[in-house]
Amino acid sequence: MGQLVELLFSVPAWWALAGVFFLTAAEASLFFGFVIPGEIAVVIGGVLASRDTIPLPAAMTAAVAGAIIGDLVGFAIGRHFGAPLLDRRFPRHWPKLRAWIQRRGGPAVFLGRSTAFLRAIVPTAAGAAHMIFSRFLLWNVLGGISWGVGFTLLGYFAGEGYEAALRWLGRGSLGALLLIALIAGVLVLKSYLFQRWSRQTQEL
Repeated sequence: MGQLVELLFSVPAWWALAGVFFLTAAEASLFFGFVIPGEIAVVIGGVLASRDTIPLPAAMTAAVAGAIIGDLVGFAIGRHFGAPLLDRRFPRHWPKLRAWIQRRGGPAVFLGRSTAFLRAIVPTAAGAAHMIFSRFLLWNVLGGISWGVGFTLLGYFAGEGYEAALRWLGRGSLGALLLIALIAGVLVLKSYLFQRWSRQTQEL
């Protein structure tokens, strides 16, 4: 894992962006999430943005695009190869996961971003469970945006303290994501109120 982090820090900027995209996309499409959690690459992308190595919007875009596209590929794998693949690879988890997806529906796709294991398997399981594609797409996009933007911002604000942030992530991605979303919301509200106050001051 440390070698991966050092690699992302050492390669040219656009290669680092490609690495963020590939690792997030490979989580579900190639089941990389069982080996390398994509959130690590996303956080490092945020750290690189804090160093002005890559633009922050580009880091967010790479993370979000990789998350959404990777899950779409995973969904297609599940839809075409279906239950036999999951029965063979995850005989203990697949029945429970199928029941959970059928019970929760689209929100299960969003909640599937909470851990590396779920990110790797939920899109394929959703396809195998014959979830309606439009429903999957909606929740996939919502989850990909919140997850990609949230963890990029975590790396950006953590800066050189990214190692502590990565250790914290291991205790629960969903809680971290909700906290990041709250912080981002407060910052956006603060910026909006400041701009509104500035306009009112200029009008006086």
